[in-house]
Amino acid sequence: MIILKSGTKKYSVKDISNNLINHSGGIKNFKKMTINKLIDIPGIGRVKATELMAIIELSKRINEEQLVKNIITCTNPTTIIKYFSHLFKDKNQEEFYVIYLDNKKKYIDKMKLFIGSINKSTVHPREIFKNAYLMSASFIICIHNHPSGDSTPSSEDIIFTENLYKISNIHAIYLIDHIIIGNNNYYSFYEDNHIIKHIK
Repeated sequence: MIILKSGTKKYSVKDISNNLINHSGGIKNFKKMTINKLIDIPGIGRVKATELMAIIELSKRINEEQLVKNIITCTNPTTIIKYFSHLFKDKNQEEFYVIYLDNKKKYIDKMKLFIGSINKSTVHPREIFKNAYLMSASFIICIHNHPSGDSTPSSEDIIFTENLYKISNIHAIYLIDHIIIGNNNYYSFYEDNHIIKHIK
């Protein structure tokens, strides 16, 4: 009722709240709602439906983030892709994330540091390791997308990864992997033995 704020001439805010719960089948099903389904509920117009969708999406992201923090140990590319590939869905330009892990390779946080291809953006290790120190991270994983759909690393990707690997050893904040996401395909520098396998 607090979120809906007000009712209509025909329905009170309490009526609309009850309609929402009844039509969705309960709060646990809110995440399955779409804007069109919300508009079909008596008393909910497009403005209210849009506001509700924003709140539902925010709640989903908070829950997903908490789930990752609670259970994820990042030890292989499959795990990384399972939990983070959604970040690149329908993106038409490259986005570069760094995933920060503790000394047991448990997830601490992720940060989007750059937008644009590596050869056109200033992807500077300074930013990567500055955040690692602030988080007391022991390991990092880089992940970015290729909007072309082909995950094959470019020469810039390879040079960047090799340089970052060397710097990570100096800082003793080790680069576990650099994963490139394509269209239903991926490339892992770790799997391709471009990166020495640190501490299992």
